[in-house]
This record gives sequence, C-alpha cells and structure tokens, in this order.
Amino acid sequence: MLYICGMFFKDVIGQDHIKNHLKSTTEKGRIPHAQIFVGKEGSGTLAMAIAYAQYLLCSTSNDEESCKVKCEKLAHPDMHFAFPVTSNDKIKKHPVSNLFLEDWRAFIKEQPYGSLYNWLQFIGVENKQGLIGVDEAQSIVKSLQLKSYEGGFKVMVIWMAEKMNISAANKLLKLIEEPPEKTVFILCTEDEEQIINTIKSRCQAIHFPALSEEDIAKSLFPKETNSESLAYKVAHQAEGNYNKALHLLHHDSSDIIFEQWFITWIRTAFKAKGNATVVQQLISWSDEIAKSGRETQKRFLRYCIQFFRQAMLLNYNAEQIVFLETETAGFDLKKFAPFIHSGNILEISNELNTAIYHIERNGNAKIILLDVSIKLTRLLHAKEAKVS
Repeated sequence: MLYICGMFFKDVIGQDHIKNHLKSTTEKGRIPHAQIFVGKEGSGTLAMAIAYAQYLLCSTSNDEESCKVKCEKLAHPDMHFAFPVTSNDKIKKHPVSNLFLEDWRAFIKEQPYGSLYNWLQFIGVENKQGLIGVDEAQSIVKSLQLKSYEGGFKVMVIWMAEKMNISAANKLLKLIEEPPEKTVFILCTEDEEQIINTIKSRCQAIHFPALSEEDIAKSLFPKETNSESLAYKVAHQAEGNYNKALHLLHHDSSDIIFEQWFITWIRTAFKAKGNATVVQQLISWSDEIAKSGRETQKRFLRYCIQFFRQAMLLNYNAEQIVFLETETAGFDLKKFAPFIHSGNILEISNELNTAIYHIERNGNAKIILLDVSIKLTRLLHAKEAKVS
C-alpha cells in the first residue's frame, strides 16, 4: 500500500492536467467556492481533493512548512472531512465523521485510493450501508460557521457525496450556495447522477478519467512489486482503477470468493431450465449470498458484470483485452464464452444493474437475487441472432 496520510500533488497518480488546472486557478485567485470531483473508484478523486486542500491552505499560509506538516497528518484545523458512516461497536448513536477521524486518518494512510466498501470494512461495518445524514450536515454547518483557525481558507472535503440523503443535502444547500468567506467545498463522487440537481448546479464539475495503464504500472513498480512485467500485467487488468490494481497484486481474497459464488451460480442456472428440482438450489444460493452485507452483494454483482463481459470478448476473439484468469478447478472460460454473445449480454447486464439498483435502495436481497437467477436460466440459453 502507499502508506501516506496527507497527500500532496506529487503523491497523486497521473491526472496531470487536473493538477495543473487546480494549481493555475489557485495562483490566479480564481477558486470556485464549490467543486465536484467526479471519477470512478480508483481514479484518485479523494487523493486529489486532499492534495488540493493542502495546496489551498499552505500556499496562503504564513508558515508553509508547519502547514504542510499538519496537512500530512490530516490534522490541519482548517481541513474538514465528511464521509459515509454508520453505527458500530464503539459508536452506537448519531454517528458523524468527526467521531471516526482517528480511523479515517489510519484508512487514508493505508488506502488513499480505497473504496467505500474498503472504508466500511475498515471500521468493521461492511454488512451495513454508510450514509451522510442530517446529523452530519448539522456538524458541517457548525464547523464551517467558525472562523478559520489560521486566518486563511477553510476546506470541506465531502467524500462519496452521492451517499448524502435528501435531508442532509437540503440542509447544506444554502451553505454550499453562499458559503462563508474563503470557504471551499470539494465533493468527491463516483456517481454524480445520485446527487440532487440543486447541489450539482452550485458546483463546478471536474471529471477524472480512468488512470492509464502506464501511470498504474509506474506506481506499482518498484514500490509494490519488484517485477516490472507483473506491474504492467496488473495495470492492464485493473481497468484504470488503482485500488483494484493493488487488490489484484496482493490477491484480494474477496475476488476468489466471488469467483466461486459466480461459477456455482451459472452452473446451477444453466441446469435449472426445465428442471424444477434445480430451482431449489438457486433459492439456496440466493439465500446464502443474501446473508452477506449489501455492499458485498453490490460488489459481487459488479464482479458478475465484468465476468460476463470478459466471456463475451473471448467469444469474439478479442483475447488481447481479456485479463480474467479463473482459479476454480474444472471451469474453462473458453468453454463458457460461447454462451455470452450479442443476443444476451445487454439483457444480462441490465438485469444485474437493476439488481444493484434495488439492493442499493434496501430491497429484499433474497427476492432480488432469486429473480435475477431465474432470468439468468433463460438468458444463458438464448441464441445469438444470425446475421443475414
């Protein structure tokens, strides 16, 4: 892992055009009071937000070195954070980010490119869904009403802003629209469509592309691996996601479990068509997956989407962009690939995305997973349309 706490621009992987833009606007004094950093997991939105916050605070500080030391420890009194939280063994009621700051600093030190699932796992609540609620909004309002400790900027970084509920968003609306002087909001999101329009319209958006294979490989070698060829292989598999690259490199155990769940699922679904006795096995499978937390269920379904797409690419002889390597004995991806084609891939992807949508909104996981399982029994046997 990177083992960095506070981030500086030099520590942020790639995204040089965004770094240059942020530096330039700061130097020219054209600093938007609210910005939204939009990028998929592992693209570096949080790392960039922290680096930018440090740059804003320290470039205007009377004691730049002291400022950098505080920022490096994520302990600058004018650098504020809000992020999804939920109750755990230590914090039973009214969880807000300030109660998790010690954990947050440790998490950023270990996983500055980590996902929401990684964060919830870090604080021991991966079976729950994190939220930015109205208690958090009240805490944000209270902290930003105070004067700057060091007389310069105050920066509020809101990570995974799409997890803000309507009550919280409405409470923050006026503050984001008319913040106190020298107050800057940086919202980080993986899905800006989930953020209410009244918030989005008040923010200047910066879109982060996926990281290049070259940038990921250079960050992995030699810091994370002594093998340059392995670094490039993992960078290719990571699909622009540095967090995924680290998990691939360090053999993320969840992907092995996901592979086992997936292969059991498709084998059972394939046999179930016209065989009512096998449907009971699908019910048992759905019950088993439903026991995991909602974040795990969503990650698994996204894994399934990727698996199906990789199979389709192999089916159409695009081996050069197929990176999936299965470990399950007796399963051959080449033999499975012909069943995934233009006649069913879109519908399969739509069904899985719909399942993610309903799980996200607290639908009954057993029913959702069983529904998509039964549909899969039909889709796996669908024929590809003949081109005349």
